[in-house]
Amino acid sequence: MADTPTDNEQPPLILVANDDGIESPGIKQLAAAMQALGEVHVVAPRNEQSAVGHAITVRDPVRAEPREIDTPAGRIEAHAVTGTPADCIKLAANQLLPRRPALVVSGINRGPNTAVNVIYSGTVSAATEASILGIDAVAFSLCSWEDADYVPAGRIAARVIGHVLNNGLPPGVLLNVNIPCRPYDEIRGLRVTRQARSRWEESFSERTDPFDRPYYWMSGEFVNLDEGEQTDLAAVEDGFVSVTPLQHDLTAHAHLDDLHERFEDAEAEEAAKHAENSSS
Repeated sequence: MADTPTDNEQPPLILVANDDGIESPGIKQLAAAMQALGEVHVVAPRNEQSAVGHAITVRDPVRAEPREIDTPAGRIEAHAVTGTPADCIKLAANQLLPRRPALVVSGINRGPNTAVNVIYSGTVSAATEASILGIDAVAFSLCSWEDADYVPAGRIAARVIGHVLNNGLPPGVLLNVNIPCRPYDEIRGLRVTRQARSRWEESFSERTDPFDRPYYWMSGEFVNLDEGEQTDLAAVEDGFVSVTPLQHDLTAHAHLDDLHERFEDAEAEEAAKHAENSSS
């Protein structure tokens, strides 16, 4: 459990990132909400990087421009990075920050990162990268695509982060927090949830550019495949903040024994066939 710093101790260093870009209203509100909890540094993409997932930059240089950003709590030190959200975490933790961060917070994203959207989200991937590096991390999303008031979401973020700073997270686990777009007093509370099963059903519109070359615009319809009550989708729909523990270990542990037995049986059968053919 983290202790309150004394006069001789440094406050926890909190790294703030996102995928909507360094000038987005969500990151400014999140950085402001963290000011009362620690020393805040913002390292975020210079331009929007939504839906880039966990991509990293390996074929081009990554640049980081020092600047200050205006937030509701005042001006905060920041770096605008030419790379992806995951790049921001790697670069900040290894090069830009004065010391290792105690915590990474990512967001506040414009739009939900529930269900399968977790896979595509740069916001969640920034937090995931921090978790890979052994740093506690939380991703925050406001479940609205419209221009919205981020102040209630900032208050929720401060509550969640206060708990994480005091209690920590299990190794390899990050939190994905989705906040319903409501006035603060109308949010019904917090629920710990699981990721709902879902998919996107996409279609592509083919068009032609001025040089008579085809190009495509993707559109899609979100399909919820999970009507369970303990899902992130259900919590937000019911007016609760969804708090979903995630991990970067993608192994389907529940199926290891069954698949081991299947492949072991198949290999034994193959070996028997080979021995039979060799002896004939």
